[in-house]
Amino acid sequence: MIADMSAETGIEGLLVLPERSGRDDRGVVREFYRRSELAEAAGLDVRWQQINITTTERGAVRGLHGEPMAKLVGLAAGQALGGYVDTRRASPTFGHVCALELSVGMSILVPQGVCNGFQSTGENSCVYVYAFTEEWTAGMGGPAISPVDPALGLDWPIAIDASNRSQISAKDAELPTFAEVYGVAPARPSPRRN
Repeated sequence: MIADMSAETGIEGLLVLPERSGRDDRGVVREFYRRSELAEAAGLDVRWQQINITTTERGAVRGLHGEPMAKLVGLAAGQALGGYVDTRRASPTFGHVCALELSVGMSILVPQGVCNGFQSTGENSCVYVYAFTEEWTAGMGGPAISPVDPALGLDWPIAIDASNRSQISAKDAELPTFAEVYGVAPARPSPRRN
C-alpha cells in the first residue's frame, strides 16, 4: 500500500521508501528497488540506466546536485545526513529544503530538479548507492547549489571546512548559493527527519 510504503518530506515527489528485508542465519537480504512498488508509490515506471556506488569518509559531503533525471538513492552501509533542495521553479515546493537522517534499509526517490547531497556521519565511511533514470555524462547540466550555503539551514552534523578536499571537492565548494542562482532566498528548511 502507498501509505505504508512512502512518507511525505515537504518537497513534492521526494519520497522516503522503506526497503523490504529478510533475515536468516547467514544475514540480511534487502530489496533496494522493486519496479511494481515504485510505480504504486510514485506513479513511476522506470528502468534504471546507471547505478553508482560511492564510499565516503566520515565528515565528507557530496552535492548538492540536481541532474536532469530522477534518482533512487540509499545506503548499503554506514550512516549519513541527506540534504535536498527543490529547484523546480514550477513546483509548489520550490525553494523548500529538507534534511533526512539516512540509514541502511531506506531509499529516497529524488525527482528530477531536486538537488540532493549527503554527509557521511557514522563512525566509519558510508557506502551510498545511486540509481539514475538516464546515463550520467560530463557536462550534462542541471542545477547545483553550494552545500555550505548558510541560507539553506542544512545543519551538517560535522563542521565542513570548504578548503579541506577530504571533506568537500573543489567543484562543490565553489558552487553558487541558492540566492545567487534563483535571485530569492530558499524557503525555511523543514525539520530534520529521522
